[in-house]
Amino acid sequence: MSDAEWASVRDLLPVPAWLAGRGGRPEGYCHRQMIDAVRYLVDGIKWRAMPSDFPPWPRVYAFFARWRDAGLVTELHDRLREAVRGPRVAARSRARPSWTRSR
Repeated sequence: MSDAEWASVRDLLPVPAWLAGRGGRPEGYCHRQMIDAVRYLVDGIKWRAMPSDFPPWPRVYAFFARWRDAGLVTELHDRLREAVRGPRVAARSRARPSWTRSR
């Protein structure tokens, strides 16, 4: 993930409970590393085939599932797409019904 991409999505990520003074242990992996791992999975590998330079797949999956359930994965995707395509193209694609999109 480039620094520009990270800057566009960093504010979306939830603040860990221990940083917000709500208790708990510090997280063992940084959020940027988790996003990189999830993006790697999007390329079509299985969870258990995650390369060893990423955090262990059960931890990555736990973050992914939590973020997916909170609607954060969709928001991250939209922000990153907007950063690549530009705000006008991304807004236009959201406005059209899915059945009108050409493939």
